[in-house]
Amino acid sequence: MEALKGRDFLSLADLSVGELDFLLQLAKQMKAGRANPHCNKVLGLLFYKASTRTRVSFTVAMYQLGGQVIDLNPSVTQVSRGEPLVDTARVLDRYLDVIAIRTFAQEDLQTFAGCAKIPVINALSDRAHPCQTLADLLTVQECFGRLEGVTLTYLGDGNNVANSLLLGCAMAGMNVRVATPEGYEPDAYFVEKAREIAKGKSEVTVTGDPVAAVKGAQVLYTDVWASMGQEEEARNRIPLFQPYQLNEQLLSCADADAIVLHCLPAHRGEEITDEVMEGSHSRVWDQAENRMHVQKALLASLLGAV
Repeated sequence: MEALKGRDFLSLADLSVGELDFLLQLAKQMKAGRANPHCNKVLGLLFYKASTRTRVSFTVAMYQLGGQVIDLNPSVTQVSRGEPLVDTARVLDRYLDVIAIRTFAQEDLQTFAGCAKIPVINALSDRAHPCQTLADLLTVQECFGRLEGVTLTYLGDGNNVANSLLLGCAMAGMNVRVATPEGYEPDAYFVEKAREIAKGKSEVTVTGDPVAAVKGAQVLYTDVWASMGQEEEARNRIPLFQPYQLNEQLLSCADADAIVLHCLPAHRGEEITDEVMEGSHSRVWDQAENRMHVQKALLASLLGAV
């Protein structure tokens, strides 16, 4: 879609409903081998946080498009010695065609995007994880043949994944329920934005009751109870979050054909049990694979290859 060429992707709020649908359809076509865009471009990966799926999926996606990837490890660049982000952004803008940044503060992404003309992609921040949600939606669409009217329940910490799921599900016409302990709800901005998008079309619910939240749901989703940078808090959260564990008991309250998703990495035995992770309802590995396909579609679109 020409309208996406050259744009930043910092949040799902940067897309229209039509553009979201376009990306998902393109990813589906590319995965099936029915679309093979090509771009001889260079992607930079500037990751301040550890990464497996995001790093590898972006790298493979760019290679499959015919491009190249430079891993800009902050520890071996001048960023680690205190070079201002604005200076780094201005220089990399002249070397690269697109950059994916995995960082802590959303404001850093906005600062970088304000100084660079090339597309800037949010590969994860503390506030949002939009590329993950693209893969989640593609997985749900593959499993049910549709998105509209499907109910997704997210259990656990109201983190960046929950924030992006709220927007993505609302844009896709899905019902989305977030069940989380009091004080750990998603960012109010994303809740209100999702409700605004969904008004009159689907439901957006935030609750403290995990059993009510999963009742009849077609998709059950969870993530670690403490995100990167919160490891010291993780052990203290376990008793509070235990009722939100995705286990066989909660799964039995969902729709009989419900699928289970987890954005990974998983702390098995905490937010999800081995039985559910490895069970017949799990689509976790399809979900992980789909990171590559949606990001390939995203890169091709932002670089004007489609």
